[in-house]
Amino acid sequence: MPKACEGVMKDLAKCIADSKCIQEDMLSIEECVKRAEECSALRYTYSECKRGQVNMRTRIQGKKGY
Repeated sequence: MPKACEGVMKDLAKCIADSKCIQEDMLSIEECVKRAEECSALRYTYSECKRGQVNMRTRIQGKKGY
């Protein structure tokens, strides 16, 4: 279960690293995570994946596909 969100986390990290916020504006990663609009869908998917690890119903039924 700890590695269930690993693929989403890698995609989110790559998206943030390739974002305009990091490349052009040279802001910190923490600021870019909040600002990067192109990564908002991945950020939401990652947060839902992490929430699903805590939710017992999701743990029993299985995680939704990514």
